[in-house]
Formats: sequence, structure tokens, C-alpha cells
Amino acid sequence: MTEEIDLVGENGQGEKVFSRLIEDEMRESFIDYSMSVIVQRALPDVRDGLKPVHRRILYAMGELGLSPGRPFKKSATVVGDVLGKYHPHGDSSVYDSMVRMVQDFSLRYPLVDGQGNFGSVDGDSAAAYRYTEARLTRMAIELLADIDKETVDFTPNFDGSVDEPSVLPARAPNLLINGSSGIAVGMATNIPPHNLREVVDATIALIDDPDIPQEQLEGIIPGPDFPTGGFVCGQEGIHDAYRTGRGRIVMRARADVETIGDDQERIVVTEIPFMVNKSRLIEQIAQLVRDKKLRTSGICATSQTVKE
Repeated sequence: MTEEIDLVGENGQGEKVFSRLIEDEMRESFIDYSMSVIVQRALPDVRDGLKPVHRRILYAMGELGLSPGRPFKKSATVVGDVLGKYHPHGDSSVYDSMVRMVQDFSLRYPLVDGQGNFGSVDGDSAAAYRYTEARLTRMAIELLADIDKETVDFTPNFDGSVDEPSVLPARAPNLLINGSSGIAVGMATNIPPHNLREVVDATIALIDDPDIPQEQLEGIIPGPDFPTGGFVCGQEGIHDAYRTGRGRIVMRARADVETIGDDQERIVVTEIPFMVNKSRLIEQIAQLVRDKKLRTSGICATSQTVKE
């Protein structure tokens, strides 16, 4: 319930004061805030699979002419252009988002081609943006293709000085092949990446037969395709995710047992589960050795060695 009250201020001019229940105000304000977070920051758009910050980075790089065949440009230039024209929030949020689009262990199909230190699967941080360089990958070009041919709507930026796309044309099914994750107000998403060939084959099959059975589609796309490899333990979680939108996928590292002597063997881990920090994994294995739960003569990963 809202009531309008007319008051007379000290200067003799009338002022309007609205009286309303705090429950109504809190409810409407929270809904407005949550929708703002969902649309403008936290969750990807299903049409191009991108959050606003990623979309703005790719569009800005396209406007700078950073196509795959062109020379690299300083990341600081890209970050500054995005901040000045499209995303007035913070340089760290923009650069961190760009770094993730470079990392081939974070995205199945990276959208930015980086030159310099952009972090590692060990959890190492990327170098500052004044030291690194970047340009678009061919996959990113597919997302931007025909953007100048009135394929998508443009909206004014935060100060009305330039326009930005509300969504990218996206020839590639980016949401499915690269996945996405985000936590908003009252909802969240965590979509795993998939193989491009399998997704395209499934799309063609769905176009040919819109009533294709779910089981047949799952035969074309048997499961996620993570950039770091590994095993998916069991199919039940995958089936639940594809059929209901909710599922739990358990990953396991891929390892081989090699004989290195008459009575010695070693376990060689060649692939680790997605989003697992390799250095932290080695520390946990080393702790199991110290606790006498594992027996080993040494743990080695590239130049890092832990021995007991």
C-alpha cells in the first residue's frame, strides 16, 4: 500500500513524500536487484554463452582489429578500451575474465590467443596486463561474424557515447562447447564443456528430426568433454543432467602404471579432473605419504618434487 503525502518545505515549495509498507519496498527492490545481477553480471546469455564482461572484451578486441592473423596488442590496451567504453567497473574484473578466455585448461575452445604468462594449471597467477599481449582466436571470430550486418541489436553504453551489442551473432554454440558457471541471486548455473563435433552432429540430427528421442541424442553426445581430460565415473549423473537440468558428475584422473625396475612401479598421471589445481593435488598426495596412508619413494610433477 502506497500513500502520497504533500508537504511544504522550508522554502515554501511543495514536496511529495511517499509512504509505503517496508515489506512491499523490500520485495520489489530485491527483485529489481536480483534481475540486474542475473542479466548484467552473473549468468551467461544462452544465445552466445557469454556474460556481459566477456562479450564486451571480445567486441572491443574485434573493434581494435585483433584478428588471428594480426599482430598481438598489449593487454593493457584491451583492458583500457573495455573500461573506457563498455564496462566501467574495475580493471581486475576485466583482465581476470580475459585471462580465463586465454587458458586452454579453463576453456575447451579458448576465445583469446595470449602471448606471455597467463597462469597455469598449477594455480599460478597471470602476469600483470602491462606485460602480456593478446588477440582473438578463430573461434572468437566465429562468435563475432557478421556483427556489422545488422544481425543483432545494439544498445547505448553506460554513458551513451557509443553503442555495444546486446548479444553476439555466435555462429558457434559457445554455451555448449565451452560451458559456463555463475552464481546469481536465487539461482545458479554450472554447464560443462562439450566436444564441438559432437554438438554440431547433434544439432544437425535435431534439425533433421525435431522429435528425435533423448536417448538418440545422448548417443551422439555421450557426455562432457573437459579440456584437462580425465574420466567421468558413471553415466547416471550425465543422464540426469541432460534430462532434468540437474546432475552430479564425478571425475577421476587418467593414470598409467609403468614398470621402472625388477620390483618397482610408478603411477604416471597424464590427465587430471577439470578445475583441479595440480600443485594442491600433489600437496594432498604428499600429505597422505607423510601420514603413512601411501607408500612411495617420491612424487614428481615437472620440476616440482616431493620426497619422503
